[in-house]
Amino acid sequence: MPDARLAEILRAVVAAGSALACLGTAHELLNLRLLRRLPDDPAPVVAKVSVLIPARDEAHRIAPTIRSVLAQRGLTDVEVLVLDDGSTDGTADVVRRAAGDDPRLAILTGSATPPGWLGKPHACAQLTAAARGEILAFVDADVVLAPDAVAAVATLLRGPRALALVSAWPRQVAVGVLGRLVQPLLAWSWLTTVPLRVAERSRRTSMAVANGQFLVVDAAALARAGGWQAVAGEVLDDIGLARAVRRAGDRTGVADGSGVATCRMYATGRELSEGYRKSLWAAFGSPAGAVAVGAGLCAVYVVPALAALTGSPVGALGYAAGVAGRISARRWCRRGTVADVVDAAAHPMSILVLTVLLASSWTGRLRGTLRWKGRAV
Repeated sequence: MPDARLAEILRAVVAAGSALACLGTAHELLNLRLLRRLPDDPAPVVAKVSVLIPARDEAHRIAPTIRSVLAQRGLTDVEVLVLDDGSTDGTADVVRRAAGDDPRLAILTGSATPPGWLGKPHACAQLTAAARGEILAFVDADVVLAPDAVAAVATLLRGPRALALVSAWPRQVAVGVLGRLVQPLLAWSWLTTVPLRVAERSRRTSMAVANGQFLVVDAAALARAGGWQAVAGEVLDDIGLARAVRRAGDRTGVADGSGVATCRMYATGRELSEGYRKSLWAAFGSPAGAVAVGAGLCAVYVVPALAALTGSPVGALGYAAGVAGRISARRWCRRGTVADVVDAAAHPMSILVLTVLLASSWTGRLRGTLRWKGRAV
């Protein structure tokens, strides 16, 4: 191919990528204005609430979760159920010490995962079967809640514009270089790509957004959707559950949970890599879909940045738009103003790392080598 023709193609890619980066950030800013906010002083919840915590080998971090759940305010009638899902590290003992003699908390012993099920959906199904609440709040063992968190999210299940399932997106505690590169992409991705208010009104399953770290659902709606059995074998069980609820005719949505919940998903870069590898393959449907998404992300957020290094003003505009988008989503991964700006400036590197993890995830999937907490995925 002649050099002039190649240069022309590269300029077109830079221009298109930069334009899409600008559009993505503009869309994100609109979403931030429309995103559901939680009430600062929620009214008491009179319906019975079940707070459900699946736990497998979580002894090193579950105590703050238990203490924060038991400190919830505004819940007239609440039970807390923890399912010890085959832990070998004394998770149940840590839960008992953290709960003391609080009669609201009970520890369940999980049964073996049956064929066709993955571990977490099966744990959540057992918790749901034991729960007596009209409202079910699923909380991961690495999430710490503010005192009004459950009551605030539960209010979105009642009243005007009520939802059947609400995902209150927690603030992510990013640890290490890899965490700082990858974890901020969680909130940034759906803010940039999903029209939230349209998605709430739509019944299309492809527009569902959910995060199982802190997820509140109406028990009757969950039953109409087929319960956790509907997502028994899904790696992305939270999104799968939101889609099942939509298929049953109910509405789902996402809310800003950054002020009421924090989540430290991974303590090390190795944990993060293994965690993303186990699930990223399921995000885009097929290897071809994964290649298309990876190539698209690089065209929008990496190529313009590289062009900016050669003096391209169009590339510089696209790079700046990507950085601005990351800064705009900082409430979900806040570390401090200067640190947040530095992390955002590395946005092209974040996209490259995500692309590598995506390729590694599909490689593990095709080879059948993916595992998580001692179980095959």
